[in-house]
Amino acid sequence: MITIEKLQKSFGKLEVLKGISLEFQRPGITAILGPNGSGKTTLIKSILGMALPDKGRICFQGEDIKGGWAYRRQIDYLPQIARFPENLAVKELLRMIQDLRGGQPDAERLIRLFALEGYLDKRLGTLSGGTRQKVNLVLSLMYDSPLLILDEPTSGLDPLAMLHLKELLRQEKERGKYILITTHIMSFVEEVADEVVFLLEGHIHFQGSLRELKEKYAASSLERAIASILQEGKLAFSSNGHGEKAAKLVLGG
Repeated sequence: MITIEKLQKSFGKLEVLKGISLEFQRPGITAILGPNGSGKTTLIKSILGMALPDKGRICFQGEDIKGGWAYRRQIDYLPQIARFPENLAVKELLRMIQDLRGGQPDAERLIRLFALEGYLDKRLGTLSGGTRQKVNLVLSLMYDSPLLILDEPTSGLDPLAMLHLKELLRQEKERGKYILITTHIMSFVEEVADEVVFLLEGHIHFQGSLRELKEKYAASSLERAIASILQEGKLAFSSNGHGEKAAKLVLGG
């Protein structure tokens, strides 16, 4: 589905991605994790064509995406921060997206699932953060695309909505979809992810299953395994005279 080869991306003098190579060739859920500034968002934006790599290439279903746009019709994307037109009602936003994308979206089922019936006539600017996130999820999941990219999908969700999201992801995985998730909620990753990619300072520090990650670091939980990775990184940076920078690494973002 996706092949990434020696991807490099800098913003001015800041080198964000340092020649990373990845393959997502099996359906399932992959969690892309790493500290703030590790390159997760830049990697996602590169796949979406929102950031242009300096070097390397990305192939989607065997075709280089450089200069292309049609491949994006096969991707559903949930941004970390949903910036909606504040003056639109929820139903107006849904109708606008449907008019732009066409096709046969399955919005009604998701509206019922997340109990949004009573909010359809409300303006987006009046909604709470959690309700806006539910609208964000409906927009992201109402089409039947083979690839889902979800950036912090649990943000602001109540426990019931979280359960519904987990079940939706399980169903989508069973239907053979490729799902990429970024999150700082490690318990969520342990429940839903098949594979973990851990980015650190623009490099891939680990790629493999949750079981392999825990075994590698002799950890009883994902959280402890991640702490071990960060400690390794801190020691490596310290030995290179960058201990202060390493000490600021925090999970998430």
